[in-house]
Amino acid sequence: MIKKHKALLAYLLALTIFSTYVVLDTFVITRVYGEASGEGSEAELQIGSDEDKAEQTEDSASEDTENSHAHGPGGKNGNGHGGPPPGGKGHGGKHSKSNSSSDSSSSDDSSDSSSSSSDASISSMSNADSYSDDNISIKLNEYTVSGSVVHVAEVKADSAEYLKTAFAQGSYGKNVTATTSDIADSVNAVLAINGDYYGAQEKGYVIRNGKLYRSTAVSGREDLVIYKDGSFEIISESEVTAEQLIAKGAMQTLSFGPALVEDGKVSVDSDDEVGRAMASNPRTAIGVKTDGTYVFVVSDGRTDESEGLSLLQLAEFMKTLGVETAYNLDGGGSSTMVFNGSVVNTPTGGGIGNGSGSERKVSDIVYIGY
Repeated sequence: MIKKHKALLAYLLALTIFSTYVVLDTFVITRVYGEASGEGSEAELQIGSDEDKAEQTEDSASEDTENSHAHGPGGKNGNGHGGPPPGGKGHGGKHSKSNSSSDSSSSDDSSDSSSSSSDASISSMSNADSYSDDNISIKLNEYTVSGSVVHVAEVKADSAEYLKTAFAQGSYGKNVTATTSDIADSVNAVLAINGDYYGAQEKGYVIRNGKLYRSTAVSGREDLVIYKDGSFEIISESEVTAEQLIAKGAMQTLSFGPALVEDGKVSVDSDDEVGRAMASNPRTAIGVKTDGTYVFVVSDGRTDESEGLSLLQLAEFMKTLGVETAYNLDGGGSSTMVFNGSVVNTPTGGGIGNGSGSERKVSDIVYIGY
């Protein structure tokens, strides 16, 4: 009988040790990986740090599912440059700010949205802010869309090389995270938004700044590809390999989704949104106009001042900005925009109803810089 008790205790102890290791390995232990050396050779990733996991576990059903995570992997988803800091100090840029108020329909770049059935009505535009140097010009505006605050940065650049991505802590790996503002600061970004949180996915293409890090495809997953010439394309991982994308000149792949606008037309409807995705939430998106102007968009949400947007409202709004292609990035508590070293919006990374501007730690950003 004593031997049986000892065996049982040994088994329980071993089970406890194993379970503890699994939890630590999944949510705490940081591992840094290199580039993918070939198809299937990359390591599989899981979601971020222990505090991020606890936060996302609490929020995931009600927060992150408003984006492509809600649709599942098979559906229509739901490099520091060194030098001085941005803001006109090191890049020789000029930073100016003015306040204005006008109906957005007066914008030269607005497209006709009279056929839209969305309730994403735009009531005003204000708080113009700008940055310019010899290579980059950025105009930042704040819109009121269906009672929600939406921040829009329009970027004109001499070359697509100024549109970049960066990893948290400068490393691709597992459980490697930092706030959007910290990552932006580490690469001297003039403008930055949160990326696709590649660490929340175990598979799917990861190409960043022309380097292939993960080439394991997910059937049916819809990605945004940004090419060397600055053009955008929506692709299905089922139809093209990561190596083929690299050969075509892919510089970035962003895998969250869904695509919002393709060929100048809204590509989502209410049927594409499931569960909490149908609710109004903070959102992050990126788009490009036919003239090569990049459009970065972050909508605040879950605060008394700003309810947030549905995916359809976001898509309709992107269309009014005149984009040819637009793509939905990680949203909810991750949605953050940083301009000239300051957080522009009001992130809710601390959870639903938290309007204190608390940033969630993420795995990557998309930014404009040198």
